[in-house]
Amino acid sequence: MNFELTSQQRERQSAFRSFTDKEITPHADRYDREEKTPPEVIRKIAEQGYLGAIIPEVSGGNGWDMITFGLLCEEIGRGSTSLLSLFTVHGMVSQSLLKWGSSAQKEHWLPKLASGEIVGAFGLTEPGIGSDAKSVETTAVVSDRDYILNGQKKWISCGQIADVFMIIAQCEGKPSAFLVERNTPGFSTEPINGMLGFRSAMLAGLHFENCRIPVENLVGRIGFGFSHIAGTALDHGRYCVAWGSVGLAQACLEASLRYSSQRKQFGAYLKEHQLIQQMIAEMITETKAARLLCYHAGYLKDIGDPDLIMETAIAKYFASKTAVKAALDAVQIHGANGCGSEYPVQRYLRDAKIMEIIEGSTQMQQIIIARHGYQTINF
Repeated sequence: MNFELTSQQRERQSAFRSFTDKEITPHADRYDREEKTPPEVIRKIAEQGYLGAIIPEVSGGNGWDMITFGLLCEEIGRGSTSLLSLFTVHGMVSQSLLKWGSSAQKEHWLPKLASGEIVGAFGLTEPGIGSDAKSVETTAVVSDRDYILNGQKKWISCGQIADVFMIIAQCEGKPSAFLVERNTPGFSTEPINGMLGFRSAMLAGLHFENCRIPVENLVGRIGFGFSHIAGTALDHGRYCVAWGSVGLAQACLEASLRYSSQRKQFGAYLKEHQLIQQMIAEMITETKAARLLCYHAGYLKDIGDPDLIMETAIAKYFASKTAVKAALDAVQIHGANGCGSEYPVQRYLRDAKIMEIIEGSTQMQQIIIARHGYQTINF
């Protein structure tokens, strides 16, 4: 396996970084304070073709390889992990449709998702259901040529702005997936504010009160919701979060390198103190290690290796932990300045903690990884 990027991947990586440095990083703290991402930012992202990065060209997307998409997620995550959530949930919808949607669903929805004409979001978590996702309580009941949905979802990234939602609900006692458009009668959203992190991810609660959707909006078959569709979506989400965590760790590293080169204590720059050097060395090493795990997961995705799900879980687990450690050290290096709004490291720390929770918590990844280890060893 060769981890050297192709010339095309390097060119795109440079373009992603330039876009982030110009359009995202300078404004991310303000978006965090205002708890919103302006529509024009999403429009600019769509104009770059980034929302259709891994949607096939035949469906209006770019058809980029997974390593290139990972590089995009890293750079977006370096600028704003709140904005990264757009790529996470939008991709969860598009990838689920790509794998499990009907021909008509793909033809109708994928070009719109690829162009950014519409934004997609994924609804799995509920007020009382988190990691035990197969036990969702939202219901879907057949009525003539429709399904009627009742229930709630919570903590839905981009829930305030998304145009179409892929919702996991119990139908005939089996988790199933349905597409719900924002303007559907009986469907409403409620903004969620005051979060620890991801403050500009425009989270929302979703409410379904006799929400009637056509039978054509069932994705896959009854019972596919958790084992097939949510599995596909979560694998994509974990991959996106893993790369975004690398970007966040990189942001912590860059901020720490700058600050420790400018700040003096006891007559010497911080970078000259050995304990600061220790934190910097660990930050560099762990960020590089996390990036290599993401490269490996992306490589396996590109070749269709069956181990890709496990390796993606490992990458998400390690990279999100790395982001938290890097953010903690970045705040420590900045001292009291790291706790104020003048420097972004306090946002990095708040956002990093969210990365350990979304798309499967650290503990869920540990369970998955350990179980896989027991299955592969010969006693």
